[in-house]
Amino acid sequence: MQTIQQEIDERTNLTSSNKLELLLFRLGNDPQLNRSELFGINVFKVREIIPMPVITAVAGSPPHMMGVVDLRGQILPVIDLPAVAGCTPSTGLNILLITEYARSTQAFAVESVEDIVRLDWRQVLSAENNGASGMVTSLARLDGENSDRLVQILDVETILRQVMPSNDPDIDPERIGPKVAIKPGTVILAADDSLIARTMIEDGLTTMGLPYIMCKTGKEAWDKLQAISDKAEAEGKTVGDKIALVLTDLEMPEMDGFTLTRNIKQDPRFSAIPVVIHSSLTGTANEAHVKKVGADAYVAKFVAEDLAAALCQALKIQ
Repeated sequence: MQTIQQEIDERTNLTSSNKLELLLFRLGNDPQLNRSELFGINVFKVREIIPMPVITAVAGSPPHMMGVVDLRGQILPVIDLPAVAGCTPSTGLNILLITEYARSTQAFAVESVEDIVRLDWRQVLSAENNGASGMVTSLARLDGENSDRLVQILDVETILRQVMPSNDPDIDPERIGPKVAIKPGTVILAADDSLIARTMIEDGLTTMGLPYIMCKTGKEAWDKLQAISDKAEAEGKTVGDKIALVLTDLEMPEMDGFTLTRNIKQDPRFSAIPVVIHSSLTGTANEAHVKKVGADAYVAKFVAEDLAAALCQALKIQ
């Protein structure tokens, strides 16, 4: 029998091979086809799965927030995930998924949990241009390229902001500090599959005075980096004359941030370019692996001043 540490090590090693594990669950029947579809989230973000406990309703709660639950002394908000997705459970809300995202812990109520599957990120495709709503970042083919079994991977960052919006502004120029000067002609190459995350990153970089190129996947960023390198070489320049830093998410379709970072650091053309990983995947195991693949900095989503500090540190700006 595997020990807990062996299981942790095995899952951490998935990031070395562009793979992930998805927890599959159901939310109930959708309003269009009246059938129950599969949804998924990264196992790394699931702290535990428990039967539905007693929930305490909270006066004045926002829509889709059922209340709170006392989990071993920790008070957690409970979000009605089927209601957010517009689904109707046929057997009720039976399971709570306790998840950790971007420095916060919350519970999602779902109808049922199906399985845990191991996939290659190449089986995961962006949903942004495929008619999906803003709360679905990508679609995963369960059985390879010719599969008709698709899993919707939810954009939990967007869901959390919709259900529990912050009263504070995302960007406070005074807290971010003065604008940052980088080598003339260079830009920040950024990659994130979440629409809301890209918007926040773009606002933060603009406030810092940093020009940028934004990509939706790790593969898109890798292809863009190589194209920029080829153009620089044709002009008698180096890629360092075009790219000041790469800022990447970890969870992205086709190529994850770990693989993107490793590709950059193992390629002599790009190895000197600073790489900052910006992710809602927190925890010591992930942060240790960030260092293993050669990233220059890691910052948890999303606090604009923390991102600004990490960028300045990687750019060696005092």
